[in-house]
Amino acid sequence: MRIRTEHWKFRPHPLLRNGHLQTIAAIYLPRRHAPYQAQVHYIPVDEVPAEQGGDLIALHEDRPPEWRPDRPVVLLVHGLAGCFGSAYMCRMADHLYRRGYCVFRMDMRGCGAGEGRAKLPTHCGRSADVAAALRFMAALYPESPAYTIGYSLGGCLTLNLLAETGDEPVGNLKRAMAICPPIDLFAVERRFDSPGGRPYDKFFVKKLWRQITHRWAQFPEIAPAVIPREPKRLRQIDEMVIAPSAGFECADDYYRATQPGPKLTAIKQSVLIIASEDDPVVPTAPLLEYPHSDAIQAVVVPRGGHLGFIARANGDPDKRWLDWRILEWIETGH
Repeated sequence: MRIRTEHWKFRPHPLLRNGHLQTIAAIYLPRRHAPYQAQVHYIPVDEVPAEQGGDLIALHEDRPPEWRPDRPVVLLVHGLAGCFGSAYMCRMADHLYRRGYCVFRMDMRGCGAGEGRAKLPTHCGRSADVAAALRFMAALYPESPAYTIGYSLGGCLTLNLLAETGDEPVGNLKRAMAICPPIDLFAVERRFDSPGGRPYDKFFVKKLWRQITHRWAQFPEIAPAVIPREPKRLRQIDEMVIAPSAGFECADDYYRATQPGPKLTAIKQSVLIIASEDDPVVPTAPLLEYPHSDAIQAVVVPRGGHLGFIARANGDPDKRWLDWRILEWIETGH
């Protein structure tokens, strides 16, 4: 793996100098978004046809009027408990649309516009759902090269997909980026079990449990006979809902099978991983410890939090440093 430093100097905003502040500010700092006007596509992701109860995911397509079918398309994949409307997804879609790119924002199973259209929950091993989105995009626009940008869990799915497909691109995939992806799920669990990680564990539990119980209400045939009380830990959700619904024996079995760390040597297609050393959600150390293939490049900055990267004035049009680096990566290859 090559650690890239050129073009990637990040200086945090002076009021946001640690990972917790960067992470929280990234969620709550207000920003005006363009009005929603996407076309929604519902994509089957199971062998069972949709009309027979197979799961669907949603793709939100924003296509500029001047876009041509041979121009690039970009797939954005959100993180855990996110959706097409997450702030980072909306910002990036706005930026790309304004520059003439056709953008697809993917809702994972049961998320966003996909709510009520999937009985099974998403998880770190659902890389085939990203593949389904890429194949749909290639069928829709066969001459258009595709870029994939995965945030957090979306980055994990992207890395797993690349590891599983070797040197054979899915659809028209040209290059991929994974931002703050969980590399080792056991390390994430340990982080959530630490004092600094507990608030994030609680945050995700509340969001995911609401999603899970709503799904049970929509599909009572998959609900347990007695709805349990809200768990205290994300691991408990993985143990009693995620693992059994996906055919894993337990949470540990699920973590071992779906974490991308042991698979990084199998990646043969170009991918750039961006991470922050002070990420309070996803530990960065495993990214540097697992063996990698030469197809992987990484940018690891000292500060930035989890999907934060809010910078001091540095010549960018605004303080969202990561957004402008993504645009440079797409437009220049750096």
